[in-house]
Amino acid sequence: MRSMYKFGLSVLLALGSVAAWAEYAFNFPEPVTPIARETLHMHNLVMVVILVLFFLVFGLLIYSFRVHRKDAGYKAASYTGPTNRKQWLWVLSPFALLAFLDYVVIGIPAYHAVVMYEDTKTDAELVVKVTGSQWLWQYEFPAEGVSFTSRMTTPRDQIDNGAAKGEHYLLEVDNPLVLPVGKKVRFITTSNDVIHSWWVPAFGVKRDAVPGFLREFWATVEKTGTYRGQCSELCGKEHGFMPVVVHVVSDEEFAKWLASKKAPAAAVVPTAALAPVAQLALAKAQ
Repeated sequence: MRSMYKFGLSVLLALGSVAAWAEYAFNFPEPVTPIARETLHMHNLVMVVILVLFFLVFGLLIYSFRVHRKDAGYKAASYTGPTNRKQWLWVLSPFALLAFLDYVVIGIPAYHAVVMYEDTKTDAELVVKVTGSQWLWQYEFPAEGVSFTSRMTTPRDQIDNGAAKGEHYLLEVDNPLVLPVGKKVRFITTSNDVIHSWWVPAFGVKRDAVPGFLREFWATVEKTGTYRGQCSELCGKEHGFMPVVVHVVSDEEFAKWLASKKAPAAAVVPTAALAPVAQLALAKAQ
């Protein structure tokens, strides 16, 4: 009995040390959106349920192995048929417990999380269209008339091990997406070629960008800062070089950034974007 106590204590100590280490290495990033907080809550809830079930079943197994041993003189009971209520109780009670945990303890919060995740249209204050391409992201603010591309800027020397890796190796871009803090943003994703996936862990959102389809998600970032992610759908040989960088700033800073993006767009209009008559007029003028 003392050896079992020592074994159990050592397991608990090991789990405690792993949990403390996981906060720095393997745990979720700090949630900065309602969806991310709900996702972390669901993860922790499911982990608690799983651990309780594991130790309960493990404890029953150890108890049965020690008590119901043949060398201890224990004789196995025989199945007496469907009239034995005690045996039916032991058979059906685990099913009832699992059904309760699945549909009530886990199911109700999970349903709430899914409904929250899919609510893309209610009270959206800003719309951002995200288009994936091999291998960059294009961002567009349709209502504001702003569109730009975002490419990775990590030097090739670092990728080829010719120079020391930077602080944000493979997670730095020339034109990061800028969003206002505290605003509900509706994202629309699509793709120009193959399936990509726009993912920022701190936001708790990930949505595939599928060619020929418009798919939606939303996020309300509640804390200013720089958040980084990646394309999380294998999309070709440069898949690992499609980082996502989002700067979340105050309303005033966002307005200034938006104005700075509008000025170049208004000054230079790509010929391909003009109507045929306008293209002909432009060609004659030149």
